Amino acid sequence: MEPWLVWLIVAAVLAVLEICTLTVVFGLLGVAAAFTAGFAAAGLALPFQFVAYAVLAVASVLFVRPVALRHLRPSHTARFGTDALVGRAARTVTEVTGTDGRVRIDGEEWTARCYDETLAVPAGATVDVIEIRGATALVYPRD
Repeated sequence: MEPWLVWLIVAAVLAVLEICTLTVVFGLLGVAAAFTAGFAAAGLALPFQFVAYAVLAVASVLFVRPVALRHLRPSHTARFGTDALVGRAARTVTEVTGTDGRVRIDGEEWTARCYDETLAVPAGATVDVIEIRGATALVYPRD
């Protein structure tokens, strides 16, 4: 059997493994095997084929895999809607208690309650938004 055909079979097996595992590694190794099949078809000697495969495999796993994984993983830094308000600072407009109050978050006025129901925060104080429930901000005073 011709060496280039063996490399293509190895590439196909690695591609199937990649489809089953979705780890990116087997796909990169399969691409390296496919390139090595091209080198083998061009007449490169067998020892050099193994060297070419090793160089391509190591380079792709070390340099391409981190970039591919970065693009495959969802970004957790982008928050939208009310989730973007959690962690922000707010200024109390009225006294905020465990049952009632109003705060200003980024120029918008929100109904608010203290996260710790035993606290009362006076008007004009700075608080942190801990959670948003419906249209109510649960806040905690800054120290």
